[in-house]
Amino acid sequence: MTAPRRLPEWIREKKINLSSLHEIKALMRSRSLHTVCEELACPNRTDCFSRGTATFMILGDVCTRACGFCNSATGLPSRAPSTDEPRSVAETAAKMGLRHVVVTSVNRDDLRDGGAQHFADTIIALREALPAAAIEVLTPDFKGDERAIRVVTEAKPDYYNHNVETVPRLYRHVRPGARFERSTSLLSLVKSIDPSVTTKSGLMVGLGESRDEVIDAMSRLRDAGCQILTIGQYLQPNKEKLEVVEYIHPTVFEEYRIAGENLGFDAVFSGPFVRSSYMADIVAHEAVRGSAQS
Repeated sequence: MTAPRRLPEWIREKKINLSSLHEIKALMRSRSLHTVCEELACPNRTDCFSRGTATFMILGDVCTRACGFCNSATGLPSRAPSTDEPRSVAETAAKMGLRHVVVTSVNRDDLRDGGAQHFADTIIALREALPAAAIEVLTPDFKGDERAIRVVTEAKPDYYNHNVETVPRLYRHVRPGARFERSTSLLSLVKSIDPSVTTKSGLMVGLGESRDEVIDAMSRLRDAGCQILTIGQYLQPNKEKLEVVEYIHPTVFEEYRIAGENLGFDAVFSGPFVRSSYMADIVAHEAVRGSAQS
């Protein structure tokens, strides 16, 4: 066995605000809801909870795919999606007073539409409960099913996020069952269905990719019409998952940010602890400002 890779000085655990953490977790549990913050062991989860924000994870907590980086349980879900979940998400978001709501899910390849209608129902419920809030969805690829992608897009989220996660060469190793071209095609399709929806994607680095490969992936995303990009350090969620190949230095993240801006993204958030849903409201604000200046 290889010795665990030593964490560099710029990777540090963040302080936990136990009172805020307990309050938000209790609210979620009381409504049988899940957060991606906990399920995926996001390094920012205590920060988000202490700020009274969270990313809702619908469609259960069992994923039908087995990506090498993800902390979600893998298998065949035993339950159909709860028809009451969209309303519960909307009521909880309203109780939290959220101004920017993020909704994501596990892959549900066992469902005929991959859970697309459930996403749409959740968007509709959120619009009714929080008419002034911005709504962001982070969806699976729906196996490239145009009808499913159209159902979600036509429900009119403000932001449509779909992460490519890594560079094309590493897909078979990191994202078996997914395709880079399928993901970029999804983003292109969203823009063709409704140009007013802002598209967004995310990359993890530190899995063995080269800098040239990262820039190439960024360029392909721009060609697909992607407007917002997040780039963060991959951190191994448990010992069964892919090991970290490299801890990327903050100066390299800054180089990626500059490269992304030069490629024409409206906003690029790049740093060790950046995640696609972290501070999504701030990312959205930066994108609006960047779009206005371009």
